[in-house]
Parts: sequence; C-alpha cells; structure tokens
Amino acid sequence: MKRKVILVTGGQRSGKSRYAQDLALQLAENPVYLATSRVWDEEFRERVRRHQADRGVRWTNIEEEKFLSRHDVHGRVVVIDCVTLWGTNFFFDNDSDVDKSLGEMKEEFDRFTRQEATFIFVTNEIGMGGVAVDTVQRRFTDLQGWMNQYIARAADEVVLMVSGIAMRVK
Repeated sequence: MKRKVILVTGGQRSGKSRYAQDLALQLAENPVYLATSRVWDEEFRERVRRHQADRGVRWTNIEEEKFLSRHDVHGRVVVIDCVTLWGTNFFFDNDSDVDKSLGEMKEEFDRFTRQEATFIFVTNEIGMGGVAVDTVQRRFTDLQGWMNQYIARAADEVVLMVSGIAMRVK
C-alpha cells in the first residue's frame, strides 16, 4: 500500500463523515476510525459510545486528542474525524496561540502521514459563513483555514461536500 491522503471538507451536516466512512468501507474490510474529540462530560461520552456502536464491529476505534502519530496505522485505511476538533485541542491547550498551534499541528500531521496508509481527513469549512464577532473565534477560524490549506496541498484528493453531494475539488 502506498501513502494516500484524502481531505473531505464542507459545512456542518453536509455529509462529510458519512461520505468518509462509506469511502473507507469501500477501500477496506476493517478500517480505522480515529476520533479526535476531547470528551468533556458524561453526556458526550455516551454520544461517543453510540457512534462506536453505530459503526459496528468492522471498525477499529481509536480516540486520540492530539498526537495522531502515536498510532501505527501502517497498511490501514484511516478516517480522522475531525481536523476541527483536533485543532480545538491544540488551540485550547496553547491558550489560543494560533502560530504555536498551527506549527504543532503541521508537525504532527507530517509525522503521522509518513506511514504507508490511506488517510481520510474530515474537516469543516468554518470560514464560509460570516465573520465572527468574537476575537478568539476569528483566530480559531484562521487556524482552521490555514490547517485545511496545509492538508489540501498535501492531499492526493480533496472532496467538498455540499448538501450531501460530493464534489471533487482535487
């Protein structure tokens, strides 16, 4: 297996995760689902359990808030869901420092994607809406946009989801 990076992007509830999961199941019998969300409370933990159960036994589930490269996924198809939550963890831990967060995310992305695997990154286009009135949110939107660009440049394929419809961008 050669290394391949696919970026699936779009707005909230545009069908990104479903598309990424369906693609992974087309490419592998037992794909990996790498969840980047930080579990903040018991309600969210229950939501994670429901999502894992919905995916079923074909999936290998990994929860990793920041350090994706800790995981050996050589030869596997991996859905990383999602870049937005992953970036939130860096942004939060770095006291909203965009430059530090972006640098750490790029380094981790590069380390992780050196493996020979198929990586399907799911992300949000949060900058497609209006400009946030809050300074912190504007800074996070900048971080998200720059990281999306970084992944898109490295990607072999980029898919934009619009209302459940996949549009190939690259």
